[in-house]
Amino acid sequence: MSLFLSMAAFALAMSISPGPVNIVALSAGARYGVRASLRHVSGATIGFTALLILVGLGLHEMLVRWQGLTLAIQLGGVAFLLFMAFKLARDDGRLSAAESGQGPSFLQGAAMQWLNPKAWLASVAGMGAFVANGDVQLLLQFALIYFVICYLSVGSWAFAGGFLRRHLSEPGKMRLFNRGMAVLLAASAFYLLWSA
Repeated sequence: MSLFLSMAAFALAMSISPGPVNIVALSAGARYGVRASLRHVSGATIGFTALLILVGLGLHEMLVRWQGLTLAIQLGGVAFLLFMAFKLARDDGRLSAAESGQGPSFLQGAAMQWLNPKAWLASVAGMGAFVANGDVQLLLQFALIYFVICYLSVGSWAFAGGFLRRHLSEPGKMRLFNRGMAVLLAASAFYLLWSA
């Protein structure tokens, strides 16, 4: 039982901490509401869980051998984060009922995880810490624990954004909030470029 608690604690620490996926969830919750941001939350959770399982099955070993692919993923991640930051910075801040169904898509949420070095680090570290022996049953149990905790963690950021939405009803306030989120995303991207 203590192994599963350790897995859960690791998953919570990695999933709830600030990062690009959570910043987008917060922003989507504030901009489009919680319901519309659940597509992003679901995509990010399923995308990460798939990444975790594939890393556990040996994907990381392939990337170690193909350094060019690793660099391409890193640069793609930086480009995607800068694109999302640009979209946030350009947003006019006006909320309308017609826009309530829009927001980051399921595929954008999944892609953010695959292009997010934090997700790769969490996958590799988690596999090394809990499934180093390659036990597939243990890998699937870890993935299930991580799935639940990741969904709740990213969802809590979207919920926090939904709470902030009430206080950001004026376009000027929403613009300021979105630009702040854009700066955080761009800073994440430049940090990843610098540390690559």
